[in-house]
Amino acid sequence: MTDFSQIRPFHDSEVSEILAYIKDNPTIHQLLQFGFPNLSEEEQMQILLSCRKIRDFQSKIMYPIIKNAINKSVTQFSDDGFELLNPSQAYLFISNHRDIILDTSFLNVLLYEKGFKMTASAMGSNLVNTPFLLAFAKLNRNFIIHRGLPPRETLQKSQIVSKFIARCLIEKNRSVWIAQREGRTKDGDDRTQQGVIKMLSMNCPKSTSLMNYFKQLHIVPMAISYELDPTDILKIPALLAQHHGVEYVKQENEDYNNIVQGFVGQKGCVHISVGKPLYEELDIIAQEEEHSNRQIQALVELLDERIHSQYKLFPTNYIAYDILTESDRFSDKYTEKELRQFERRIENRSNSEGNISRKKFLEMYANPVINKLKL
Repeated sequence: MTDFSQIRPFHDSEVSEILAYIKDNPTIHQLLQFGFPNLSEEEQMQILLSCRKIRDFQSKIMYPIIKNAINKSVTQFSDDGFELLNPSQAYLFISNHRDIILDTSFLNVLLYEKGFKMTASAMGSNLVNTPFLLAFAKLNRNFIIHRGLPPRETLQKSQIVSKFIARCLIEKNRSVWIAQREGRTKDGDDRTQQGVIKMLSMNCPKSTSLMNYFKQLHIVPMAISYELDPTDILKIPALLAQHHGVEYVKQENEDYNNIVQGFVGQKGCVHISVGKPLYEELDIIAQEEEHSNRQIQALVELLDERIHSQYKLFPTNYIAYDILTESDRFSDKYTEKELRQFERRIENRSNSEGNISRKKFLEMYANPVINKLKL
């Protein structure tokens, strides 16, 4: 038996005890106030403590909180592709990654409303560095990917995560969400890291071909698109450091500030697109590539292609492309008013280092257009 204790979400039998442990935390009170503004503190606490299972916590607590975040910060929330999926089947959603909390939370809102089971979702250990945050994440069915470990330990932990994901999907019939790369895409150029697919492959039995094993995971490419990224200005320092070839060191509380800003900041329209599960495509990869490393690379390229094609472009993307390329190629995709609004956003948010900062800001919004044009 593999010991999943260091990475797994809580079991249902642990929920009551954990809720009693976190109920007095100020952050819980703020979240309950946000999700249930019309209820008294006593009534909010009653709902929280009535949760007996993870599903109760996700549906009674997290669902109203995220719905309220959508109502307050999203002008239009849309989706496509769910009609291609079977509600009684578990899927591995491999997704681009823009917002620490909301990418997977928005997906779970849609799954819940459409009668699917909500996911177990991957989360980096760097984001749960206090006992409260760790407890809260595990209550929300997050499993932990350990970051910053020595190579040997990283390998051991990756094998455990690989086995845990397979157990969720194949044995427990529980869908899983995982980002296509470690950390968020800061420059808008969504790319699948080979390491993520290699990690998923670690649990493949010797008796099974790799692509047949991946078919058992029911891989679904997912693209989430934000018209406006509320954390765009917070991503600029890391992009500037990368540009100058220096190591970027995060500020204290930087991840927490990103979570808060992402949660409350205005996002404009948000769209989630899920693709058709990859089955025939994996058969083709198996026929065309013999070596497992070449198969993994082919799957990486396929995921990139699907995620780029499913990504929904908004006026902000077209405007950024036209300004960046000094053209009017997509001028029919936006109005004069939208152009002026976006130009104001650039002026307000990218003046820390003049032209380089401005260019990085524009690339963040223009790269999804560039990726679509390459398809």
